Amino acid sequence: VQLVESGGDLAQPGGSLRLSCAASGFTFSTYPMRWYRQAPGKGRDLVGTISSADSSANYVDSVKGRFTISRDNAKNTVYLQMNSLKPEDTAVYYCNVYYGGLSYWGQGTQVTVSS
Repeated sequence: VQLVESGGDLAQPGGSLRLSCAASGFTFSTYPMRWYRQAPGKGRDLVGTISSADSSANYVDSVKGRFTISRDNAKNTVYLQMNSLKPEDTAVYYCNVYYGGLSYWGQGTQVTVSS
């Protein structure tokens, strides 16, 4: 299993970024996918989850209405669209899959929100 995140960057408050996570090594379309983030000096927190069945997603309260998770099963890729960014969204963002009894992570991508 391999997960590779990309798209992190420096953004201004109120701006937008789209993160991508390219997956391989498992049947992507049949597994829920998750995005997590880890702010400096803090633990890794769940941002949201997208289902495999109907691509419905749920989110932590702090990002509801601003972030959207989507997936393209033909490209084995999950996305995190982040709008109305705030300085407190600054973190390393990771995608995650629970497969075969193990939790797999990518290397993360840095998002910094600052003016």
